[in-house]
Amino acid sequence: MFTQFFGNYLLNQNLVTPEQLIDGLQAKNNTRMKLGVLAINAGYMTASQVEMVHMKQSTMDKRFGDIAIECGFVTSEQIDELLSQQPQGYLLLGQAFVDKGYMTNAEFEDAIRTYKEKYSLSDNDLNEGEDSKSDVMIDSLIDLSDMPNSGLYKQYIVLMMNNLIRFTGDDYTPLEPEFKIDSDSEVYITTQDITGEFNVKTGLIADEKTLIDFACRYAGEELTEMDEYVDAAACDFMNLHNGLFTVNVSNEHEIELKLTPPSTVKGVNSEDINDIIVLPVQYPFGIIKFLITK
Repeated sequence: MFTQFFGNYLLNQNLVTPEQLIDGLQAKNNTRMKLGVLAINAGYMTASQVEMVHMKQSTMDKRFGDIAIECGFVTSEQIDELLSQQPQGYLLLGQAFVDKGYMTNAEFEDAIRTYKEKYSLSDNDLNEGEDSKSDVMIDSLIDLSDMPNSGLYKQYIVLMMNNLIRFTGDDYTPLEPEFKIDSDSEVYITTQDITGEFNVKTGLIADEKTLIDFACRYAGEELTEMDEYVDAAACDFMNLHNGLFTVNVSNEHEIELKLTPPSTVKGVNSEDINDIIVLPVQYPFGIIKFLITK
């Protein structure tokens, strides 16, 4: 989840544009992690030291790590440590922005420092995905404190963010929440009701192309047109996510909930759905809007 919120942070701080964010998300999984960004993230080198090593590399045939050691910026043990690390998603995203010239090393250095400070994140949190920080990050995205059952709403959103990573990939960024939907005859909406002590309507909204691409991700199949397979994939994702949520709620809070069968229809009438939280999620292929009624 830290990778996804890092993209949101960069966007909100105007460090990247929406177009650059999409481009970075597309490039992230094919990006090669470089020692300079790893060293900056670990606090072993400053951005100016990294740039100095890059300049020296242009005049001599030596590896980045060897030059950095010769300059006294890092030790050989630190280089070995960095080389042994499994690249984290947020670092690959940052590396993609640096590679494309959307950010300098200095801007990345400042961004990752302030991002960690904002969410009180340690390197262990970022490397191990500490769930204890999820609430803090969701609170920074949306204030649910005044809502009845605020804890259940937060649990629903955290699970949604994690399920998107598990079942559709980690190359998305949550955008700023909305609290209404516009009528649109061309989009598709998949809905499912959760009934019981926590009684809400849930769903996802997307245009045709975006929904097809989302269904391809989830189903792991090549789908090219809006048909029953895309419909089934969208319904199955909502049913899977909501099913996991109801099981968790039952186990943790002893609250029994039921689900209605999910369904997909074309066209959204804003008058039919009121008092909602809309969570837009930016993928490289488009925006999916997930909704839950208050």
